[in-house]
Amino acid sequence: MAPSTALAVISVFLLISCKPSTSCPQDQKQALLLFKESLISQLMQNRSSIVSLDELQSWNTDSDCCKWSRVACRVYGSSEQVSGLNLYYLVPLLSPDQANHVSSSILAPLFGLTSLMLLDLSYNSIKGPIPATGFGNLTKLVHLDLSHNGFSGSIPQGLFHLKHIGYLDLSSNSFLGRLSGALGGLRSLKYLNLDENFLHGPVPTEIGYLTGLHTLSLRQNKFSGGIPSSVLSLMNLEVLDLGNNSLSGSIPLEIGAALSNLSALSLSRNLITGEIPESIRELVNLTTFQLDNNLISGEIPIWLFDLPQLQVLHLGGNELAWDHNNAIIVNPKCQLSELSLRSCGLSGTIPTWLSNQTGLDFLDLSENELEGGFPLWLAEMDIGSIILSDNKLSGSLPPRLFQSKSLSILALSANNFSGELPENIGDADMMMLMLSDNNFSGKVPESLSRVYRLLLLDLSKNMFSGNNNFPTFGPESFLAFVDLSSNKFSGQIPTGFGQGTIMLSLGQNEFSGFLPPNITNLVQLKHLDLHDNNITGEVPSFISQLSSLQVLSLRNNSLSGPIPNDLANLTKLQILDLSDNLLNGSIPSSFGDLKGMTFTPDTSSLSSALFSFPVQLQDLIVNWKGSKQGLSRYNLDFYSLLDLSSNQLSGEIPASLGGLKSLKLLNVSRNHISGNIPMSLGNLESIETLDLSHNDLSGEIPPTFSQLEEINTLDLSNNKLSGQIPNSPQLGRLNDPDFYVNNSGLCGGQIQVPCPGEPSTEQVLPQHDEEEDETIFSWKAAAIGFPAGLIASILVVYVTGFFTVPPRCKTRHTRRNNGRS
Repeated sequence: MAPSTALAVISVFLLISCKPSTSCPQDQKQALLLFKESLISQLMQNRSSIVSLDELQSWNTDSDCCKWSRVACRVYGSSEQVSGLNLYYLVPLLSPDQANHVSSSILAPLFGLTSLMLLDLSYNSIKGPIPATGFGNLTKLVHLDLSHNGFSGSIPQGLFHLKHIGYLDLSSNSFLGRLSGALGGLRSLKYLNLDENFLHGPVPTEIGYLTGLHTLSLRQNKFSGGIPSSVLSLMNLEVLDLGNNSLSGSIPLEIGAALSNLSALSLSRNLITGEIPESIRELVNLTTFQLDNNLISGEIPIWLFDLPQLQVLHLGGNELAWDHNNAIIVNPKCQLSELSLRSCGLSGTIPTWLSNQTGLDFLDLSENELEGGFPLWLAEMDIGSIILSDNKLSGSLPPRLFQSKSLSILALSANNFSGELPENIGDADMMMLMLSDNNFSGKVPESLSRVYRLLLLDLSKNMFSGNNNFPTFGPESFLAFVDLSSNKFSGQIPTGFGQGTIMLSLGQNEFSGFLPPNITNLVQLKHLDLHDNNITGEVPSFISQLSSLQVLSLRNNSLSGPIPNDLANLTKLQILDLSDNLLNGSIPSSFGDLKGMTFTPDTSSLSSALFSFPVQLQDLIVNWKGSKQGLSRYNLDFYSLLDLSSNQLSGEIPASLGGLKSLKLLNVSRNHISGNIPMSLGNLESIETLDLSHNDLSGEIPPTFSQLEEINTLDLSNNKLSGQIPNSPQLGRLNDPDFYVNNSGLCGGQIQVPCPGEPSTEQVLPQHDEEEDETIFSWKAAAIGFPAGLIASILVVYVTGFFTVPPRCKTRHTRRNNGRS
């Protein structure tokens, strides 16, 4: 957000208009040189490849510091002193592997510059807490910008003693704790931005004392409670952004009357209830009104479209409703650039009044009951983002749509569109094309490969076909996410998707032949799903060259031969599904080296946003208690699964598998595995599902199984096991006899068969409510958000899932019917 005009004038005065008369004081020069020395020293310690800091080349002992770059001075009495430091973007922002992190301790020399009025340290890589008293020394500060760094800890109390501060930006850091009510003492404050931190608790009522505020932005924190009524005292407020928090309660009824100067009001992604206050119609200067993703109810007031300056209106994802009689006649007095009415109960055809919104660049009418075709007039509007998913729209797509040079995002998933895609689809310079779950058919036009900046392509759940003729994208293509699952593609596995491909989902098609060696050209591939095809041959060792791979699903193909030991080189692999094939030989003992199944994933690298609206890719399907269930993309990074079931594997279970401590699911059922169950499997501290059924295992169940505190499904049936079933509070609940049936001589309380030498009275077992049988996994990490910092520097996404497949057939030889599910 831009600072107010008044603050901009102050900055210009500080940095341009001040006329030096003498050189800067020696102590200030030494402080700045010490800052430079500390900064370079830390970068060198971090082995940074960039330590020259060209912008500070003029900082040396032989020159006047008032003539240095990034330094401004002004005259105080008879001497000239440092008044401004523009030190933004000094430390280059590199990739995570080359991060130039420096400690907040480098700031210490600056706290002696008591004449400072402006300090800008934004867009650096400074990390760590700010000293509690340091900023308290800079009592003349008017402008302070620490945004886009890695500052942590609580906001230092010294900042709340800066009586002259007018501009304060602490956004995009890692500050945490409650926001102190001492903030109310900054009576000169006109601009306050605390976006994208981890502040929690209520918004302090003392914020109402900041009556000079023009901008108040607390977006993307963890604030809770209601919107304090004291906010209504901020009569000069022009921008109020409280979005992406956990605020509850209703919008203050008098907000429109009290804050009559508001031009932007953003309350998105909270827990706000009630209706849209009538007083909002008094905000004649309002240009941005964002209420999406709350719990707001009632009918959408038609007077919103009478606000003359309104440009951005986001109401989607609430409990709002369009007129139930669908009799609203809208004649807007505004010209919108963005409109979201997602899940607002719209029915009938796409409203024709939108054709008069000639400046519209973003349109989201998804999750409604709209019918009819894609209107030609909408295609001719050249809108940048068109999101019409989850409706009942039908017909073919007009070629005129792809003549647009503005179209960036087209999301039409979950409708009834049909026919072939227009041949000119490649003329549109799209970043995202989502057409899943429709009735499109025919070949995918070759022109699609010309869309150079296409980032996400989802054509899943259609009837597309083609044999070895899928469009080939160049190696420099931006394409990162590709989902072609659940279609009728055939021939060899296509691999021409560009070296930046991260996700490739080709499951449930008719692809055949061997896995192609050139798939290793996809060097950034993290998710590869080829389930339910006709792939033959052995699992090739070259798969181990995909060093970034986290998910590999080859389930339900016709792969044969042994499992290559080299798969253990995939150190980031968390999900490996080779089930329902013809694999033979033994389970590689090297699988105990799969580090991705040994350590808990680093959640700091995950991102929750790549796009600014919900994106629904298909779930990854796994075996769960004898049926197929999906893993949501929200939690996919927390899963660690190994499924080798329904093959022809033999030999013993390697003891090394007991080292896979983050494994949630281990399934080796329906093979020819023999020998004893390794004692080490009792070390699987995270295991929730363990299926060893339908093998030739013998001996006793290891007593170490009593250590499995997270387990909720244990299937040992149809083996040759004997002896006592171990007992523990958790194993005592697993008392379904089917888990142990058809063994040589098991006994124990779980199956109510007394062991030799034990009393014959039945053991009282804990009650187990089958309906409690949970969602797929009882996640400890369920409160942790997605996502994925796969390409977070490009855009913002809420990815909700990955892959999809039909229910597994009972017999292998009848599994490939290629029906849509």
